[in-house]
Amino acid sequence: MAFFQLGLRRAAAHLARVPVACAPCLRQQLPVPPARVLHVVRAARSYASATATESKSPIASLSSNIAKSATPATQAASSQTSGKSSAFPKTNAKVVGYWLIGSAVSVFGIVVWGGLTRLTESGLSITEWRPVTGSLPPMSAEDWQSEFDKYRASPEFKLLNPHMDLAEFKKIYFMEWAHRLWGRFIGISFVLPTIYFIARRKVTPRMGANLVGISALIGFQGFIGWWMVKSGLKDDLFAPGSHPRVSQYRLTAHLATAFVCYAWMFLSGLSVLRTHHLLRDPEAAAKAFAALKSPTLNTLRRSITGLTALVFITVLSGALVAGLDAGLIYNEFPKMGNGYAPPKSELFDKFYCRKEDGSDLWWRNMLENPSLVQLDHRILATTTFTAVVTLFFYSRTGRIKAAMPRDVRKSVTGLLHLALMQVTLGITTLWYMVPISLAAAHQAGALALLTGALLAGHRLRIPKATQALVQKALQNPSRIQGEAVSSKLLKKAAEKTGA
Repeated sequence: MAFFQLGLRRAAAHLARVPVACAPCLRQQLPVPPARVLHVVRAARSYASATATESKSPIASLSSNIAKSATPATQAASSQTSGKSSAFPKTNAKVVGYWLIGSAVSVFGIVVWGGLTRLTESGLSITEWRPVTGSLPPMSAEDWQSEFDKYRASPEFKLLNPHMDLAEFKKIYFMEWAHRLWGRFIGISFVLPTIYFIARRKVTPRMGANLVGISALIGFQGFIGWWMVKSGLKDDLFAPGSHPRVSQYRLTAHLATAFVCYAWMFLSGLSVLRTHHLLRDPEAAAKAFAALKSPTLNTLRRSITGLTALVFITVLSGALVAGLDAGLIYNEFPKMGNGYAPPKSELFDKFYCRKEDGSDLWWRNMLENPSLVQLDHRILATTTFTAVVTLFFYSRTGRIKAAMPRDVRKSVTGLLHLALMQVTLGITTLWYMVPISLAAAHQAGALALLTGALLAGHRLRIPKATQALVQKALQNPSRIQGEAVSSKLLKKAAEKTGA
């Protein structure tokens, strides 16, 4: 008898927090949808069935009676709701946000590893593109000799490494093989979860489109990578007597695609996690949105957007420097030789023209002349650093400082720190004639600086979809409360069943 009274108390405690109405009221209007009531009843019934296996508790019969007493109107509402269960949700699952951030971290890592592959001149060690069978390294001495023979037929071996033996070849081979294997891992670990999340309706339609787009970009990035490597395997793709290297244009495209892929993953993951964070407290979220709508922040918002574009352009100019090995000349700063810039005749040399009339003199030198390419990168890097410092002091002025949210203020401060670090790495890399460690850190710093700019801009943005969800939560708090109660009941039932 005592156990029966305890069961009634537990059932009454759960039902007291969930609005319940009679049948006529259910047919007209309810503060909580009828399907929600049945949802809670089913949770209670599953909880009771889990405990009934250990002891024949009256709770099971009680929940069964409650379920049987559900009106036809409630059952009809339930069937209507179950018919819509295949529709996409209005919010993305939180796990999608963590997965996207994790994927972005993996892309960050492969960008750094790709820089190491280029600096160690390992990128041309694998002369074939085999997306499936190339996943495994050579497994026998004959296989290693075959790969080495293919490399010895390449221009890089003939002109740069004629004295390389098999042991040295294995070192550079494993660098490139690890780079390609990492790329395959990123593709598989992104495409397969994308299919799962879309099939199980864990994402919104817009996020589903983003995931499909990122998956396509990853596949396209693999194609660009081989297209880049291919440019260094043929003699006719670079001028006679020049250093065997991949095309600086293709290298820039390969790096730019990686940066775009990273930014897409990073911003998508941030949006998911931010939405969940804001929906925890809709009133605080509404106040935050009201603060971000202040006209005082419009200039700051546009400035950070422009700064993000400037950082990306500077990254592209750095890729041209890397592709032409332009960092190996004029290894001083701030001067370049006897002045702050080389002579004009060196910067705009007709040697790089391919047309007799010289109509391509300017743009050919800007993209192919190592001296001018390095000067352009210096100018862009200095401009970017100056813009970051200016933005920092502008954000500390009276009106801007008062209107700027705390998290945005932290982002701008972090952006200044990243810019200082990146400038220091760039100058020291130049002074010490591009050592591998500093050059790789400089490339990682570029992506870190872009991350800081993206984060600052994201915190200033007002997502319309999230704003609509917050407004809906403020207008219908009872529904949010009912969903929370149902979630707790289901969690308790699942824990009890698992136990």
